[in-house]
Amino acid sequence: MIKKDHKNDTDSLLEVVIKDYRAYPEMGIKRCLQCGLCTSNCPAARHSDYDPREMVKMVRDNNPEIMDNPDIWNCFYCYTCGSNCPANNSPCIVNQILRQKILLKGEKNTRIYKFLTYGYSYMDFGVGSIPSDFFDALVADFGQMYVELKINLEDIRHDLGLEDYNLKGKALNEVKSILKSSGFTNRLKKFKECHES
Repeated sequence: MIKKDHKNDTDSLLEVVIKDYRAYPEMGIKRCLQCGLCTSNCPAARHSDYDPREMVKMVRDNNPEIMDNPDIWNCFYCYTCGSNCPANNSPCIVNQILRQKILLKGEKNTRIYKFLTYGYSYMDFGVGSIPSDFFDALVADFGQMYVELKINLEDIRHDLGLEDYNLKGKALNEVKSILKSSGFTNRLKKFKECHES
């Protein structure tokens, strides 16, 4: 079940971030120097218009436009920004909090919908799989080699002495139980319903 956002609507974005359970006590968002180290080392910033320094600035300035900025969805949580921050800030965690806030509003968000297949793959096979929307892009990036890898993955794993890629039996049932008891299954269902309504 998706929990309602109980934060006071009068809280500034900075207060919302600081009060979130993901914001560790030493997180230095208030000490952010706007030095730009987070952006200079960010792979998403290198390949898109995402700018972690600007995102943090907008949060600190209580600028609600950041919540409508599609570029914040380009962060893929590598945590490079936080590992380089001299103020011990983590733009990655700030981003997670903002995105979760957007999703918990129950608004349609096509950006999350294409990742639902990743979640359903966990429920069906015990492992995640790349959403089909990305397959053509991966083939374009890696060529025919990627197609051959996908087709021959089980044989390659067998030749290396590895077990099947997909979980089975007791192991799969344990993963399903964890996903259900953690609320993951219901959250996935809620996101799907939100998109389809």
